[in-house]
Amino acid sequence: MTSLAKKKTLLLLALLAFLLIGPTLLYPVFLAKVLCFALFAAAFNLLLGYVGLLSFGHAAFFGMAAYVSGYTMTTWGTTPEVAILLGTAVGAMLGLVFGFLAIRRKGIYFAMITLALAQMVYFFCLQSPFTGGEDGLQGISRAPVFGFIDISSSLAIYYFVLVIFLIGMGIIYRTIYSPFGQVLDAIRENEDRAISLGYDTDRYKLLAFVISAALSGLAGSTKIFIFQLASLTDVQWQMSGEVILMTLLGGMGTMLGPIVGASIVVSMQNYLAGMGSMVTIIQGVIFVICVMMFRKGVVGEIAGYIEKRRLRAK
Repeated sequence: MTSLAKKKTLLLLALLAFLLIGPTLLYPVFLAKVLCFALFAAAFNLLLGYVGLLSFGHAAFFGMAAYVSGYTMTTWGTTPEVAILLGTAVGAMLGLVFGFLAIRRKGIYFAMITLALAQMVYFFCLQSPFTGGEDGLQGISRAPVFGFIDISSSLAIYYFVLVIFLIGMGIIYRTIYSPFGQVLDAIRENEDRAISLGYDTDRYKLLAFVISAALSGLAGSTKIFIFQLASLTDVQWQMSGEVILMTLLGGMGTMLGPIVGASIVVSMQNYLAGMGSMVTIIQGVIFVICVMMFRKGVVGEIAGYIEKRRLRAK
């Protein structure tokens, strides 16, 4: 094992250790929220960072999955694991529809189509009776998982979310470091060259879009167990903007970047909540500074600095 591989392994073990003992240091529900949005950002990063597609519609997958999971639990009485699977499936199906309509477009045209489709989902949720309209779905119960695992306490819900987070990140890791992921990387770097090598790039991009949407749906379905609520804020375009901010702030195209970005944004929202609308302004200022001065994001800049030092030491 190389020195770099050892450092990555140690970093991964340190992160896992922190996640396991985190509730003893910080409020469990806050950490659960961080993990939920970190998974959402990582799912979005799979599309932006590894395929090069900027979507403004990921709130539709996140929010609709939350509504479906919440509705099936409150109305049909499904267990949490079934509700999450249904929400994830709805996210994947929406992703298939969005992708089929938008994937052949590039750049701003792709982004605008995803935004327009997401707005259609928002207005559907606003007017549909099963979503509760402006009131949303409230009082969603934390029913036992598999009928016997209690998740009613704050500590239990944290470890429940942690398991889902690790599963989601494992899927993302396996996707990126696979032959399929290598093709996605080739498409991001030079799509014309990938086409010349015989790859059906639209099919690869569509599959990546569906995987990203499904994992976004997984995050949305998980969110309802943290807040016991599904609301219109989950499907608003601002939610898509937040996940873009998390990804760019942490560092797109990295595994750790979305986690760091989500931690920063959620921490600001939590600890600066008393400042009201100023939180949004502060987020905007940080976003502008990041784009202008730290284009690789926090993790990207740190990784670049470490790489420069390593090359100098040779």
